[in-house]
Amino acid sequence: MSIEVGSKLQGKVTGITKFGAFVELPEGSTGLVHISEVADNYVKDINDHLKVGDEVEVKVINVESDGKIGLSIRKAKDQPQQQQQQQSYRPRPRNNDYRSKGPRGGGNYSAPKENFEQKMARFLKESEDRLSTLKRQTESRRGGRGAKRG
Repeated sequence: MSIEVGSKLQGKVTGITKFGAFVELPEGSTGLVHISEVADNYVKDINDHLKVGDEVEVKVINVESDGKIGLSIRKAKDQPQQQQQQQSYRPRPRNNDYRSKGPRGGGNYSAPKENFEQKMARFLKESEDRLSTLKRQTESRRGGRGAKRG
C-alpha cells in the first residue's frame, strides 16, 4: 500500500520532540505529526497527549518531493460534530464602507467631503492645539516660565 495524501493509516510513535511526534508507518517509512495536528484544542506539551510506543491513527496531509511525510492525528478522527459546527457558524457580514460610519464606527454619519489641503490644514491646526496644551501642562509642573529656584 503506497502512502498517498488523504489516506488514513495506523502508526506507532517512535519519537517525541517539542514541535511534534515522529510516527512509523507501514512499509517502514516515518512521518511527522506537527504539534498543531495532535488535538483539536491548543497543545502546550505534546507529552500530555502522546508517548513513545503509542499506536495512533493518522491521516497523510502532505508528501514532499524529498520524502518528508506530514501527518495529522486530529484530521484522522471522524468529526461529524465539527462539521455541524462549521455549517451552523455564519460569520456576520462586514460592511467595508467605513466612510458611511461615524468616528466610532456606528450610526449614519456623513462628513462633508474635504480635499487634501483642507484635511492638511485641519490636521495642522489640531496638532498645534495639542502641542500648545501639552507645553502649558509641562510648564505648570515645572513651576512656570523659567523661574529660578533659589
